[in-house]
Amino acid sequence: MPRRRRKSRPALRWTLVALGALALFAVGLWLGRGPGGAPRVERPRLPADEKAPRPERPRRQPVPTPTATPVPPAAEPSPAPPPGRVALIFDDLGRDVGQLDRLFELGVPLSFAVLPFEPWSAEVAQALTARGAEVLCHLPMEATGEEDPGPGALVEGMSGRRLAAAVERALERVPGAAGVNNHMGSRLTADERAMRTVLPLLGERGLFFLDSRTTPESVAYELALDLGVPAARRDVFLDAVDEPEAIRGEMARLLELARERGAAIAIAHPRRATLAVLAEEIPRALAEGFEFVPVSYLLERRETLPE
Repeated sequence: MPRRRRKSRPALRWTLVALGALALFAVGLWLGRGPGGAPRVERPRLPADEKAPRPERPRRQPVPTPTATPVPPAAEPSPAPPPGRVALIFDDLGRDVGQLDRLFELGVPLSFAVLPFEPWSAEVAQALTARGAEVLCHLPMEATGEEDPGPGALVEGMSGRRLAAAVERALERVPGAAGVNNHMGSRLTADERAMRTVLPLLGERGLFFLDSRTTPESVAYELALDLGVPAARRDVFLDAVDEPEAIRGEMARLLELARERGAAIAIAHPRRATLAVLAEEIPRALAEGFEFVPVSYLLERRETLPE
């Protein structure tokens, strides 16, 4: 019988190696599946120094607390302007020092016109100045008709020199006077020649002029302004009729003028009826907001051009 050949050792070795590799592949294939035979998916691994960012949770926004809509504060009403300013001038003083107390009892600023040639003229003027009151020289001037303006009056037809001397004497008898107004004077204040002499004398002394307007023909107020002299003019005579109801009516007219124009000027006299009415009417006017001032507060001025 013929002898079998034995397989060579190298061929056997390679066969075993192939079988082992096949077995390893089968094991690896089985291990690569997950439960239920599903293949495992490898998650990519990050380097050690990197970590996967966690998704941020949305922050809860605070719920706004309902608040009332702020109401702006109400604007304060602006104070109403005063109804007007009023100046009261008491004429014909110089005859009695004792009457001054009754005038000051009215309790408001006043102006006082002192006649220069009365028995107590200088004493009255000094007493008023000592109390801080505003004093005027109540300068006598010629009137129309037969009315007598009293001693020391300026009359039509006087020369300029005599007019100047009369003004000087009158001012000396009323010390501390801040201004001048005419006593009577319906004829002289209408005389432009005479007033062109008198008014510059007042301007040189720093005095103002109040036109009492005893005539509508007066040129004194406008001429004073043209000459550079501070001036004002009377709007109302409170007691041209010396009766309480007439005085009360003129006081009402004075306040109405002050309301319309912003200011008004009245001339009165230290009579019993006048003082009684004013003692009632002045507090009412003050309650309405009217302001009482010396007449110098209401002066007008006009710039003069050099000649």
